[in-house]
Amino acid sequence: MTGRKFIAAISIAIGAAAAAFVAGANDSVVKAVANTDQWAIAGHDYGNTRFSPLSQINSDNASKLSLAYSFSLGSLRSNESSPIVIGNTLYVSTSWGPKYVYALDAATGARKWTYEPEIPDDVLQYACCDVDNRGVTFADGKIFVGRLDGKLTALNAETGKELWTTEVVDYKQGSVITSPPLVVRDKVITGFGGGEYGVRGALQAFDLNTGKQVWKTFTVPAPGEPASETWKGDTGLRGGGVPWLVGSYDAKTDTVYWGTSNAGPWNTSVRSTGDGNFGKLTNLYTSSTLALDPNTGKIKWHIQSTPADAWDYDGVNENVLADLSIGGSTVPALMKADRNGFFFVANRETGKLLSAEKFVFANWAEKWDVATLRAVENPDKRPGPGHPVKDICPNVIGGKNWQPMSFNPQTGLVYIPSNNFCMDFSNTDVSYKRGLFYLGADFPAKEGPGGFLGELMAWDPVNNKKVWSIKQDLPFNGGTLTTGGNLVFYGNLHGDFHAIDATNGNILWKKNLGSGIGAGPVTYAVDGKQYVAVVVGRTASIPAFLGEIGKKMTAAAPEGGSLFVFAVQ
Repeated sequence: MTGRKFIAAISIAIGAAAAAFVAGANDSVVKAVANTDQWAIAGHDYGNTRFSPLSQINSDNASKLSLAYSFSLGSLRSNESSPIVIGNTLYVSTSWGPKYVYALDAATGARKWTYEPEIPDDVLQYACCDVDNRGVTFADGKIFVGRLDGKLTALNAETGKELWTTEVVDYKQGSVITSPPLVVRDKVITGFGGGEYGVRGALQAFDLNTGKQVWKTFTVPAPGEPASETWKGDTGLRGGGVPWLVGSYDAKTDTVYWGTSNAGPWNTSVRSTGDGNFGKLTNLYTSSTLALDPNTGKIKWHIQSTPADAWDYDGVNENVLADLSIGGSTVPALMKADRNGFFFVANRETGKLLSAEKFVFANWAEKWDVATLRAVENPDKRPGPGHPVKDICPNVIGGKNWQPMSFNPQTGLVYIPSNNFCMDFSNTDVSYKRGLFYLGADFPAKEGPGGFLGELMAWDPVNNKKVWSIKQDLPFNGGTLTTGGNLVFYGNLHGDFHAIDATNGNILWKKNLGSGIGAGPVTYAVDGKQYVAVVVGRTASIPAFLGEIGKKMTAAAPEGGSLFVFAVQ
């Protein structure tokens, strides 16, 4: 076959595989995911791969990209949404609530409808890490959006009319919703934030048609419940472990996967006597990956990446599901670039951990022992009462933060937006007060080794090694998209949006979009023409607690709020 015909065949095969991968999920989402012209859910597919087989835009013509249209979102600051595209309609949400959800003509940017919920003015004080919203979810002709006021709303996808709104959680305890839910069959599953406010984490499912709660699973046990012995007294009731980012789903085992956040408070002496290596008290199920039954919410298995977390190594990062060839066998894998600096690969069907290797500089632990399921910690880097520590890496922001990575089955590589900075850390006295920060720590930021603060890297998840990378002068850069055109798309805090050769890391095209980029880009096709879309609007809250590094992040670009869409004209 010619090169183009081969790529077309690969695209058809990937579309069929995607449909099979989600068979048994919601039928409307199965069909939407199988249509490779669309971007149906947050991570493009239920495996959160953020890979599209579209190849009209490719490494040969990416230099010819030009603006198709732009759209002002009407909301400044921390715009982090990845749009979804169903048919010829693009749906995008904004920050501040969201302040707006828009439906646009995906080819022209013409506005079809606008939804403007009534969001209370005081949500900022309960949103730990800014007033962001990371997108919406589609199923059965409905658009679902989580809100900063702790509510979940369903809209008519054609008209924008509100169908139902239900309260998931009381936002005034510090629990906001910033990420899109996951739809499995007739259930809309969502988490919420609050790990920094002493909230007890939970994952909940709601009926797709009525908004009524179907099940609720607490991710931190109350006294007397299984695993409550891993907490001091009743401290688990304020223990964090919130699943605030996105979930993944595998239909073969009918399992959803979600990451959980840091334990609360950060001062471990309040909640744990374990040292993380050999201590009994490990604060389950914080800083973990959970596998759950979507029908009941029952936890099937877990992997705790940072037992008795003492550094805010929040474990919520997305779980990417793909089949990998390991040791001559095809393995149904789950991949996670954790904030603690280790890249985890597990068998997603059994929960068996296969590897955990450092993908960034990390000195809090010597290694992660797959046999014992514990990090071999550096005892000098674990803070405790009267034991402040210096130069811990990574920083609380993590080796990778929420910004999504992507996996390309053609290259076999994962594309990770990583960070390279460190911190000093000391415990302070802390007491719980509802709706206020519950930390008990000071954590001044420091530059990491090597003279760079961020790095876009291509990572081989089978051989556990970096293949290529692009150093960045700032951390907290944007998420990635990878395509069948041998491309990676990626933005940074300066507002530079790039098209990069997925094989070798060569930058093929760059355009400055005026504000910092944190969101993950998406791609889609309408009437046979491929487009690439990205939302811009840099964060404000995160830099505020990163000292001099934070000042550099803020100075890199002004606040913004726009959608930009590109094509090869």
